[in-house]
Amino acid sequence: MRLCVGNSHFAAPVAGARHFGATLLYKINSSTNARMRGWLVLNGITEIRGSRGGVSGARVSEATALWLQTMAPLAQGDTVELQGNFRAADGYFAADHTSFWGSKVG
Repeated sequence: MRLCVGNSHFAAPVAGARHFGATLLYKINSSTNARMRGWLVLNGITEIRGSRGGVSGARVSEATALWLQTMAPLAQGDTVELQGNFRAADGYFAADHTSFWGSKVG
């Protein structure tokens, strides 16, 4: 399962470097063995270098979180979206505690 947070994505109004960050909060489904990971995607296709992260250690439902951050140069009109999935077992990202943010640098 891949997560694309809602239909939300960021579209760059002007070219320039951006600093992006995200938080994904783990919520148990049937097992605490779920290994969560997340990343940022440019224009719906390309993973943004340096944005991938994961949690493979012990997880506690609604307490274990994954934080991502990276910088990326964007052209006007480029889009960025947050994606994630689980390995080894099924789980959820707590929607009300998932965030995705960014800011222009310079």
